Order: sequence, then structure tokens, then C-alpha cells
Amino acid sequence: MKKRTLLLALALLTFAVAALLGCASTTENKDAKQTPQEIKIGATAGPHAEVVEAVAKEAKKQGLNITLVEFSDYITPDKALADGEIDLNSYQHAPFLQNFNTQNKSDLVPIGKTILMRMGVYSDKHKSIAELPVGATIAIPNDPTNGGRGLVLLEKAGLIKLKVGVGFNATVADVVENPKNIQFQELEAAQLPRSISDVDAATITMNYVMSAGLDVEKQGIFLEPKDEPLAVMILAARNQDKDNETYKKIAALYQSDGVKQFIKEKFKGTIVPAE
Repeated sequence: MKKRTLLLALALLTFAVAALLGCASTTENKDAKQTPQEIKIGATAGPHAEVVEAVAKEAKKQGLNITLVEFSDYITPDKALADGEIDLNSYQHAPFLQNFNTQNKSDLVPIGKTILMRMGVYSDKHKSIAELPVGATIAIPNDPTNGGRGLVLLEKAGLIKLKVGVGFNATVADVVENPKNIQFQELEAAQLPRSISDVDAATITMNYVMSAGLDVEKQGIFLEPKDEPLAVMILAARNQDKDNETYKKIAALYQSDGVKQFIKEKFKGTIVPAE
């Protein structure tokens, strides 16, 4: 009787151990399916791609293998992510991502902040917003999105007031208060850096600041706030992967000391880590 009881107990113990091992194996297999061994991150050529490479170096220290997939346009990276060709992408702000979702009926989500690319007011003639004289000429982009963004920036700088609710859709016609009688000159965005020697100031997006070699500290007299949605770049994933622990670790690496140091040395203040 005792022998039979002992054999039964051993059988139950063996079954329990096997079950536990089976659960562990299933969990490992599930995790393996969720996170590929090679994690592909899409980014546009230039600063976004360079920062991804810095993140990849830090990730390697944690045993994570990141491969950069470089793109030359602003639509394909989201299409590639939605189609499962890449695992994450890093090149856009949240409003752009939301617009892509709306237009393509996709379900991509931000899982972290990456870098700040702020629009600013730049001048070669004046050292501060307060120094801008009555009747000053300010150049702004002539495209609808960045033109409105420039006007919102000037409103935040205290120079003008816009119609309530127009937001980034604002045009010069929406200026309702202009105490300094600012004159607006609408130019192609790419021409704005060259215009600052001819106007009192210009509102310029960071990509053109960088390509023109402008000095943010010396020529920038007002920048968008750090929480401006159009200034905060994000790391995007498919909604089904938003809770993936490995992807969360990668998102956190954008604020790591190693990546912060790379951004500081490489971009000299034009780009800073998002917080």
C-alpha cells in the first residue's frame, strides 16, 4: 500500500514538473513570436537614421539586435510598419501618424518619444523677440501646414493673436491682433534660412535649420515648447505590439545616457532628446 502511494506521488510530481516546463516553453515560444531576433527599425535618411544607429549600439549592450531600414520618403515607413515589413519606425510626430492611420485605415501607435525637432524664430539682426521693431518683417513658410505652425509660434512668442480655434490651419488672414504691425513674407520653406539676412526674422523648421547650418544658440530667438505635438518625434509600432517589453526597452534607450551624449555631440543643440 505504501509502495503504491509512493509511486502515485512520484507520478503526480513528474506530471507537475512536465506541465511547468511545458508552460515555460509555451511562454518562451510566445515571446519569440512577439519579438523577432532581428528587430527592424525604419527611419528616414539623416538625423532619424543616425539616432537609430546610436540606439542600436546601446541595444547591443543589452543583447538586442537592431537593424536600421532607411527610407527616402515620409509615407513608405508607415506602410512598411503596417504591412509587417519592419517592426518599429522612428521619423514622425504623432499628428502625422494619426493622419496616416485615418487615410489608410491602419492601427499604428506611438510607444515612446525619440527626439525634438522644434520650429524656431531665427534672426541675424535681433537678439530676442522683444527687440523686434514695430513694422518688422517676418518670413514664414508658404505651405499650409508649416505656415500655420509658424503663425502659432509667433502667437506663442507674444507677437500676434489668431482667431480662436484655427490652430495649425491658421493663415495670415486669421491674425486678429498685431500690435507691432508685423509684416509677413511667405516664402518656400527651403528659402527661409537664406532670407534671414534680408528680413528681421523667419520661422524655420529644424530640418532646414540643420541643412543650412544655422546656429540655434546664436540665431534662434524663440523655439517651440518641448511639448509641442509637431516638435516631438515618436517611436511607432503596430497596436498589437504596443505592450511588447522588448520594444519598450528600445523606446527607453532614446533617453539613455549613451544616446543623449551622441545627440549632444553630433547635433550641437539643433536636435535634443525628447523627454
